[in-house]
Amino acid sequence: MSGGVDSAVAAARAVEAGHEVVGVHLALSRMPGTLRTGSRGCCTIEDSMDAQRAANKIGIPYYVWDFSERFKADVVDDFIAEYSAGRTPNPCMRCNERIKFAALLEKALDLGFDAVCTGHYATITTDAEGNRELHRAAAWAKDQSYVLGVLTSEQLAHSYFPLGTTPSKAEVRAEAAERGFSVANKPDSHDICFIPDGDTSGWLADRVGTATGEILDREGAVVGSHEGAHAFTVGQRRGLKLGTPAADGKPRFVLEVRPKENTVVVGPKEALDIAEIAGSRFTWAGLAPEHPELDFACEVQIRAHADPVEAVARVREGAEGPELVVTPTTPLNGVAPGQTAVIYVGTRVLGQCTIDRTVSAVPVALGAGR
Repeated sequence: MSGGVDSAVAAARAVEAGHEVVGVHLALSRMPGTLRTGSRGCCTIEDSMDAQRAANKIGIPYYVWDFSERFKADVVDDFIAEYSAGRTPNPCMRCNERIKFAALLEKALDLGFDAVCTGHYATITTDAEGNRELHRAAAWAKDQSYVLGVLTSEQLAHSYFPLGTTPSKAEVRAEAAERGFSVANKPDSHDICFIPDGDTSGWLADRVGTATGEILDREGAVVGSHEGAHAFTVGQRRGLKLGTPAADGKPRFVLEVRPKENTVVVGPKEALDIAEIAGSRFTWAGLAPEHPELDFACEVQIRAHADPVEAVARVREGAEGPELVVTPTTPLNGVAPGQTAVIYVGTRVLGQCTIDRTVSAVPVALGAGR
């Protein structure tokens, strides 16, 4: 129970469905903030108190479990390492993969519980052979299946999402109000929970330091400087502060981050178009395709709120072992290594990969070596 409206209603629905329910709030920081600032961040002491009030209203036991050490190692330290390597990580994916449906689920199973129930908007179905499948939620605008794409068959077997078939978030808030939950109108949290002020660049600078480096154009000419390559992500336009304008006068975007050289490469928007992505760290959310080495049709989504794009995928042998390769029918834009690509077949989440490499859709002359 995060202290938000979704998990409170999910817990209440689980009780009404006849389950024996225990509310658990995860303490993910050794020094949590006392209060939230509107919708920024989560996991504060205030959130813990909100969760306890909801549990008391429902009439279920409530506990706070300290996962701060595991969260620091598996999510925060991973976030820093990925940025330092020039990649763009998704900490929410790592939290679901390694904390909520790994560390938390492992402890729950050891204590004799059957499943972890959350307020995520996604659905789980079972096919004729009893295999579990993860699907999009009924409310497309609120669908959160993307951030659950890291779940495996075993984890799906012990997951429960009571809100998945709810038509809208407004209905959940109305239900919370009817139940007398104080969080009925509490804002949804956003931004990275461990960077509640939203200043990712400043937060990283405090931990990895700053170092002046060069901003280059596609031909290798110096067009500006920066105070640390870790502060930039592929597709970024704001904050470049280029000293040399482009010859055509058009805006330039980050095309590549090179942390070893502490340089950033910029260029035109069209150079961000990507024709292929691939990742060796891939998993299947349920049964894998019968012949994953053969091309199969799917849709790929590269951000939580991005539109899915038709694609063809297959598993092939890469330089460092098997990798999931996805070729969209129309180019993806602004894709960065470290992001997560989730593939769908219809509403079903088939699997995901962390993107290791991309192939530019534009001629080599525009690709800046990408």
